[in-house]
Amino acid sequence: MGGRGARVSTEGEVVTMYQRQTSRDRRSLLVAVFLAIGIVGYFGFRSAPEPPARGACVTLNVAASQEKSALLTELATTFGKSGVTSSGECINVKVTQKASGAAETALAQGWDDKADGVRPDVWSPAATSWVQLLRQHRASRDFGSGLAPENPPSLLQSPLVIAMPRPMAEALGWPQREIGWADVLQLARDRAGWGSRGHPEWGEFRLGKTNPNISTSGLHALIGAYFAATQRSTDLTEADIADARVVDFVKGVESAVVHYGDTVSTFVRHLKAADDRGAALSYVSAIAVEEKQVWDYNRSEPRPSMPLVAVYPKEGTLVADHPYAILNAPWVDDGKRAAASAFLEFLQAPPAQRSFLAAGFRDAHGGPGAEITTSLGLLPEGPRLVIRPPSPAVLELIQRSWNDVRKRARVLLVLDTSGSMSGTKLDLMKRASIDALDQFADDDEVGLWSFASRETELVPIGLVSRQRDQLKAKIAGLVASGGTALYSTARVSATYMRGAIDPTRINAVLLLTDGRNEDGDRDLDQLLRDLQTEDEQRVVRVFTIGYGADADRETLKKIADASRANFYDATNPATINKVFTDVVSNF
Repeated sequence: MGGRGARVSTEGEVVTMYQRQTSRDRRSLLVAVFLAIGIVGYFGFRSAPEPPARGACVTLNVAASQEKSALLTELATTFGKSGVTSSGECINVKVTQKASGAAETALAQGWDDKADGVRPDVWSPAATSWVQLLRQHRASRDFGSGLAPENPPSLLQSPLVIAMPRPMAEALGWPQREIGWADVLQLARDRAGWGSRGHPEWGEFRLGKTNPNISTSGLHALIGAYFAATQRSTDLTEADIADARVVDFVKGVESAVVHYGDTVSTFVRHLKAADDRGAALSYVSAIAVEEKQVWDYNRSEPRPSMPLVAVYPKEGTLVADHPYAILNAPWVDDGKRAAASAFLEFLQAPPAQRSFLAAGFRDAHGGPGAEITTSLGLLPEGPRLVIRPPSPAVLELIQRSWNDVRKRARVLLVLDTSGSMSGTKLDLMKRASIDALDQFADDDEVGLWSFASRETELVPIGLVSRQRDQLKAKIAGLVASGGTALYSTARVSATYMRGAIDPTRINAVLLLTDGRNEDGDRDLDQLLRDLQTEDEQRVVRVFTIGYGADADRETLKKIADASRANFYDATNPATINKVFTDVVSNF
């Protein structure tokens, strides 16, 4: 890389050594740190050429998946200081976080700068599965499949695992016995739940999964269940996806889901909160995540009293291989392509690879670092069997099948129509919520309330197939006036749903507001207590949307957290369509 690249890398390694020492060793090591930095700085920094003026830089835009975007940003900064140039111009790498599924959808549809952000020159989703889907989706739209290369190189890896609290995994025979999706299915269908394994106090088996249209772990878990159903690890066919026995297996796995989500962070956050209350075993039995997220959870501070272990499915599992795809797009000229190749070379070099290993990933070839240990519930040797994604056509069918196999929802939409919602804000909300109704299946159940100074039922909960048009018409007719009875509406809507829970469905409230509580009920602490319960069979999750600049975000976060749901931020009303898509991904 040149003198400066070596200097930065060595400093980082020395500082890391310093951070890992015990307190009694740090004083003596501190001297060594300064000596090392000074020596390397003298021999490395003095000999390095000054980089070109920043105004002459080639700007390389990289869209990266969430779990590595911060790390890539740090590495991009180091790369920028290394003195590497492209045709004599310095390189300015800008990393933007973009969910893999959201980026794939944007690229498949042509990428709208206003809606989707800055167009990427390089796309690094969490897995090659998304690259294959992009090629398939663009080909089906007659755009051509060549926007992304067919086999882009991998930067780092992390296999999909079934993360379980250690006692639950041990009850299934871990670590001596291999566990997989067939065990999940068996427990999901057993009316005795954990009672069949000697632990009735744990209740039913509960699974956390993400939406495969957005999240890599959700997509890979769905693919893995299809493979497990066929008892094969290769050559999945279109006929397999339509096979009634296979579909029944996958639906059985999905029946255990507590709710879905756009990222696994919601599940991890609520598991940590449950652990803090001493109730980790009452929240979820398992979460489909990447190995890296088990590593993160078990090392979080304060350390969880009930750590997770990584179960590598016995039927085989897929790997998030984090490809680096230089796009074959009109806006990626030769200068950008050369800059992208230079940054790739930097990321594949040993110093950057060591950074990935230190963060709990595996290297570009799947090799573990010293951080992957059995003490953290991980297996350094990794999964016994790695599954390659099926053909792009089959992969597309699997993703599309999710709307048929997923657990069905029972959702109450509660929309703010107070006076502050008037004008463009209300119009945007109407269009977004009407569009969101099309994301529900015909056999989902949805009802509609509005609220201002008080709540009003507009459409009772019922099958979407019977009232989709009525729901849309009622939303279109909403008029803004009155105050904001936020606390009482949150309480009444959750109580209403709790009184008619369907245990075969995901029971939830979607509450949108642009304001703060203005009614006589001002006891927030009591509201939060009313929303809380350790009985998962009685939980009604209240997913909240803070709409516009004046919404009480802190209160909405507390409402969502108390009900073990998630808060979504729509400070900019123009983003409400995307926010609705993210919220509905939980159902």
